[in-house]
Amino acid sequence: MQFYYHTMTKQYNKSYIFGITLVATLGGLLFGYDTAVISGAEKSIQAFLVNPLGLSTWIHGATVSSALIGCIIGGSISGFFSNRMGRRQTLRLAALLFFLSALGSAFPETIFSRRGEPSIGLLLAFNFYRIIGGIGVGLASAVSPTYISEVSPASIRGRLVSFNQFAIIFGMLVVYFVNWGISKGQTVEWINDVGWRYMFASEAIPAALFGIMLLFVPESPRYLALKRRDEEALSVLSKVNCTMQRAEKILGEIKGTLGDSIRAKITSYGKKVIIVGILLSVFQQFVGINVALYYAPRIFESMGAAKDASMLQTIIMGLVNVVFTVLAILTVDKWGRNPLLITGSIGMAVGMFAISALSFNNVIGISTLVFIIIYTAFFMMSWGPICWVLISEIFPNKIRGQAVAIAVAFQWFANYLISSTYPAMMEFSGGMTYGFYGVMAVLSALFVWKMVPETKGRSLEEMESLWKKL
Repeated sequence: MQFYYHTMTKQYNKSYIFGITLVATLGGLLFGYDTAVISGAEKSIQAFLVNPLGLSTWIHGATVSSALIGCIIGGSISGFFSNRMGRRQTLRLAALLFFLSALGSAFPETIFSRRGEPSIGLLLAFNFYRIIGGIGVGLASAVSPTYISEVSPASIRGRLVSFNQFAIIFGMLVVYFVNWGISKGQTVEWINDVGWRYMFASEAIPAALFGIMLLFVPESPRYLALKRRDEEALSVLSKVNCTMQRAEKILGEIKGTLGDSIRAKITSYGKKVIIVGILLSVFQQFVGINVALYYAPRIFESMGAAKDASMLQTIIMGLVNVVFTVLAILTVDKWGRNPLLITGSIGMAVGMFAISALSFNNVIGISTLVFIIIYTAFFMMSWGPICWVLISEIFPNKIRGQAVAIAVAFQWFANYLISSTYPAMMEFSGGMTYGFYGVMAVLSALFVWKMVPETKGRSLEEMESLWKKL
């Protein structure tokens, strides 16, 4: 590993590239933080807002998943904003939305009603602020990996984009620790009244940091070339690639793939590339990963764990997620995208089918926890990071902004569908619910095997010729 990076420093400005990547991945960290913060607060939201109003589990599921509505919106509009404002400016907008959502979700009564008085208005206000944060997540989820892919050399692009997934998982792990620290030693009554507010408000800190650090990174060179700002693009490329000669060659390749990009249609390269992008997104969610992430403490409590213990088990799962995401980072540019995806699908299927069988037989205990960890570990070494790598790189330059927006919008719609239906599905049959996710894992492997081209080592400019051949 050290030798590999030593040789790369002769061709690329390693510290500059990794500095840019680090800032961009803060968008991923906030993505993970915002989507997982609800795991520690969802039972309190149910006790504080849903139950006193006599509302159903469907309303509870919709409230827990309300941020995903914003994610769908954010993903849908990400192409428009990233193409008009630029990748960097869009990320700055996302940082602002994260900050507003953090404070608004913590104190939804500030404008709409009195504190401590459950009402439909207060429930709607809470959902409004969560949706605002979701729009930020949708923007960051599309633009952060796109930005990283557009500044990265082809030979290490998969690794650098995978850092975004690491940041997502790290953000989740951080918020698991935060939620655990807030709830540790406290009464259920205190958590239901005050503790959940601290959980949401804590996100304001990384959101502010993200916004500040974005002041110090350049715009994507491919976006600059798209807007005919060639001198700026050349400046960034020369800093990344160390020499002006190499930068000029890359800029020439970029410009050669753009053509009349303003009039480029989303189907310019056929429908298959768009369908593959959409199905990558849908399968990443239909395997059920966000059920495990959003409802983790509740799942562990259903196994008989105490409140503090369930939060601690969630942290353990978060640590496992980090370890196996690192495994993906270390292997994605060596083994390729498709082998990791297929391996992950098989491992997830084994984990989910085992959990389904245990559920049908009413077996709850350490074995269930083991298979949940197996399932999430295989996801984190495969579909977690690799899906984002592929979405950021498979689309040709002319249509990347639009195509990524479509794929990400479908991903968040699938996420919302799976997450919001989970409580009701579990009331019907836990075994069938987990069995469904297992079937989706099997289908995801077949999809990759039959439809997804390998992109390891290819430049973004080669994607145009790749899809023309298919």
